Amino acid sequence: MLDVYVDINYCGGVSSQKTLPYETTILVRDCCLCLHVQRAARALGRRFDEALRPFDLTNGQFSLLMALNRPEPPPMGPVANLLAMDRTTLTAALKPLERRGLVKIAQDPMDRRSRVVSLTAKGHSLMLNALPVWERMHDEVEQLVPGGDPGTLRKGLRALSV
Repeated sequence: MLDVYVDINYCGGVSSQKTLPYETTILVRDCCLCLHVQRAARALGRRFDEALRPFDLTNGQFSLLMALNRPEPPPMGPVANLLAMDRTTLTAALKPLERRGLVKIAQDPMDRRSRVVSLTAKGHSLMLNALPVWERMHDEVEQLVPGGDPGTLRKGLRALSV
């Protein structure tokens, strides 16, 4: 019989076995960076969704609209890359914003095969109104970061997102 020993202070690999012991579940629960980042992302998303609800925006829509706030309308590719999504997902995310008149999708004058996306005047106005609410919520969230150093957290998250 194989004895299983799990050191709760160790977050490392688990050997393959024919059965999956409950202790392994606990190890993954306690150590899995992906799980902890996902949980944090969902909790943060809910906070920002609630704060942005008066503007009929989700946190994802706010980020997308903010990504379009540029001197020149960007092509879809760089926007998708910034938001870590594929172009199909970006296109789907843009549709409700386009229906609301917040964004405009047009043919790229430099490459007729591509499209560029821009904020409309209505979209820009909405972002101006939503920004102070986002800033307040962002300040509240930064106060919750352990050690009081959100810059280090951002740096670590950027390193993981490459």
